Amino acid sequence: MTGYYDYVLGVIPLVLIGITAVLSGVGLQLTQAVPVGAGGAVLVIGHALFVNAPVDAPPTAKPVNAD
Repeated sequence: MTGYYDYVLGVIPLVLIGITAVLSGVGLQLTQAVPVGAGGAVLVIGHALFVNAPVDAPPTAKPVNAD
């Protein structure tokens, strides 16, 4: 089952390559387009880490008392 973080892992290279390709296509030099694309990928990573942060699920089972 794919979740949010699986999609994030797929979107990171798409953003990096996609933004770089679009900016290169409109005439920006590759040495300028790659850092801008990397910045977009960093924004996706930042969103996954800080805006929609992973949290531990609360324990659902009660601990067994062996005494």
